[in-house]
Amino acid sequence: MIVQRVVLNSRPGKNGNPVAENFRMEEVCLPDNINEGQVQVRTLYLSVDPYMRCRMNEDTGTDYITPWQLSQVVDGGGIGIIEESKHTNLTKGDFVTSFYWPWQTKVILDGNNLEKVDPQLVNGHLSYFLGAIGMPGLTSLIGIQEKGHITAGSKKTMVVSGAAGACGSVAGQMNENSHIILCGQISQYNKDVPYPPPLSPAIEAIQKERNITRERFLVLNYKDKFEPGILQLSQWFKEGKLKIKETVINGLENMGAAFQSMMTGGNIGKQIVCISEEISL
Repeated sequence: MIVQRVVLNSRPGKNGNPVAENFRMEEVCLPDNINEGQVQVRTLYLSVDPYMRCRMNEDTGTDYITPWQLSQVVDGGGIGIIEESKHTNLTKGDFVTSFYWPWQTKVILDGNNLEKVDPQLVNGHLSYFLGAIGMPGLTSLIGIQEKGHITAGSKKTMVVSGAAGACGSVAGQMNENSHIILCGQISQYNKDVPYPPPLSPAIEAIQKERNITRERFLVLNYKDKFEPGILQLSQWFKEGKLKIKETVINGLENMGAAFQSMMTGGNIGKQIVCISEEISL
């Protein structure tokens, strides 16, 4: 079976701006048979996210994400439907997701690396599992709960510095005795600077004068809170308390354009690429 995939065509450089031409689409032959424990899936939706900019460099600068390799298939958050299964816990027609989904129209994956999702949690809007009812939503929710120390009735003001994106549009920083939660800084990802970027002397002086604390947050350190977090976000969505925004582009051939647009602020809410329609099998 001939399928389409997207590979890393070139690197923008640590101080360069990524462009659609950094990615290249090509055809590849998918094996006719799958092995025990594997599934063949059709990709429905793919995610493009700011952290991926680090994966375009030879060195990501972190120990929890690996760099993409030149001329190799790119991967990231994705969701799809199983067309064939040789995994004991997954069957044809199941919807599954992964944080390492290849940018490919169809793909054979190890079923143990996939998470089954329930469409009822998102009222059938499967792409929400890549946004507000997925990792970005969890980042917002858990970050506020664990680092923001904000509770109902506390009468605190919360400011989001990047409130139009996937996390900021779900979540929620500089008053006296305030607390800054550092979680992603898209404006710095095209620069060869450490994370978090050092503060200027003037800003450091303000920080000390006003007793402002600054703390990093990484949602992957709170995996035990993922399941209850997803259920909470789903409940708020169904109750109308959580408003979800998406920017959707169609077609695998537009993955590079979608990534470039996301990195330059072209999206409101989560940037999603629709690869194929959710047709029942």
